[in-house]
Amino acid sequence: MTRVRKKFTPEVHLSLNVRGLHPSATLAVNEQCTRLQQEGRDVYRLGLGQSPFPVPAPVVEALRASADQKDYLPVQGLPALRQAVAAYVRRRHGLHRSGDDVLIGPGSKELMFLLQLVYYGDLVVPTPSWVSYMPQAQIAGRQTRWLRTEPGNEWFLTPDELAELCSEDPGRPRLVILNYPANPTGRTYGKTDLKLLAEVARRHRVLLLSDEIYGELDYTGHHVSIARYYPEGTIVSGGLSKWCGAGGWRLGTFVFPPSLNWLRDAMASVASETFTSTSAPIQYAAVTAYEGGRDIDDYLGWARRVLKALGHAIAWQLRGAGVEVSVPQGGFYLFPDFGGHRQILASRGMTDSPSLCQRLLAETGVAILPGSVFGRPREELTARLSFVDFDGAGALAAAARLPRRSLPDAAFLQQHCGRTLEAIDRIVQWLG
Repeated sequence: MTRVRKKFTPEVHLSLNVRGLHPSATLAVNEQCTRLQQEGRDVYRLGLGQSPFPVPAPVVEALRASADQKDYLPVQGLPALRQAVAAYVRRRHGLHRSGDDVLIGPGSKELMFLLQLVYYGDLVVPTPSWVSYMPQAQIAGRQTRWLRTEPGNEWFLTPDELAELCSEDPGRPRLVILNYPANPTGRTYGKTDLKLLAEVARRHRVLLLSDEIYGELDYTGHHVSIARYYPEGTIVSGGLSKWCGAGGWRLGTFVFPPSLNWLRDAMASVASETFTSTSAPIQYAAVTAYEGGRDIDDYLGWARRVLKALGHAIAWQLRGAGVEVSVPQGGFYLFPDFGGHRQILASRGMTDSPSLCQRLLAETGVAILPGSVFGRPREELTARLSFVDFDGAGALAAAARLPRRSLPDAAFLQQHCGRTLEAIDRIVQWLG
C-alpha cells in the first residue's frame, strides 16, 4: 500500500484568532498609494490619517539633544515623562494623577492591545470607529460587540444605547471604547453627553477607555475628558502622533486612576516580556511636548485654525453636491455618506462602499477608505476622508501671520491646502 505524503502547508497552522485577518486598512491604502505614485499616477492621499504638520521645533530640538540616550528605560516609562504626562492631565483636565498612574508605550495602539490582552471582558465599540479596535480584540480572543450609531445622532453613542446593552447581562465585565474627537467622523461629545454616559458607566461598573488622541485638535481648544465625570473607571489614552505630528515616533500614553493600578501593573508585566521599553530618545524628547509652553500653544492654535477652516469648507462643498456629511469639530476627518447618489452609482456598478472607493481611486486618483472597515454595513455608501494632503509646514507658517483668532479664508486654503481642495473637486465632478 502506497502511503500518500501530505504536503506541508504552514498557513493551515495559523491560530484561529488571526485566520482571515488582513493588514490594517489605513496602512494598506497608504502602501497602495505609494505603489501607484511609483507607477507615475497622480494620487491624492486622503486615506491614511497622518498629521500634515511637522513636529514642533522645541520637541525636535529636544530629540536632537537626546540622541545619545541609549539605556533601557523602566518598563512603565521614563519617570520624568510620566510626571510630565500626569502634570499635563492635571493642567488640561483637572485630573489629579501622579507619575505612578502613567504607562508609556510604543504608540497608544500597542497599549490598547495589551489592555485587551490582560483584561478579561467583552469589548464594546460604537460604530463607525477606528479600524484596529476590533481586529485587536480578535487577536486577543475577546468577545466583541458593535454598537451602531446613527447619522441623526451625529454618530454619537447615546446613554440609552449603552444602558440597554449593559442591562442585557448586568454583571458581565465590559470594556467600552470612546474616541473623540472621533476617527472617522470628526465629531466630539459635549459636557452633557459625557456626564450622562459617565452615569451609565458608573451604574453598570463599565471600564471605559477614553481614546483622546485627537483631544488637542478640538477646534475650540477646550477638549473635555469623560474622566472628569467618571474618574474611578476611566483610562485616558493619548500620544504624540496626532496633535504633535509625530506618528512615526511611536509614543503613546495611558493614564489610569489609582483604583485601576492593578491593571496598569498587569499591562507593565506583559510589556516587560514584549517591547521591554519605549525608545529612550523619544521619551526624553516627549517631556518637552507634554510640558507645553508658549511655542506649543501657538503651534496648536495655528493647526486648529487651519484644520477647522479646511474641514468646514470641504463639508459644505460636499453637502452642496448632495453628499450627507457632518461638519467636523476636531481632528482631520470627515465621514461622508454618498447614499443620495446610490441610483447613479449603482448604474455604474457601485453598490457598496468598497466598490465605491476602489472606483474613485482608479478613476480620479483620490484615495479614501470605505465605511465598511470602520464597522458600518458594507452596503452603506459611507467612507472616511482624511483631509491631510497639503503642506502642513507652509500652512502653519502662513497661519502664524494671520490676525489672532481669525480663520483662514478661501484664498488662504487655495494657496496652502490646494491639493486637498483639488481632490474634493475631483470627487464632486466624478459624482456629477
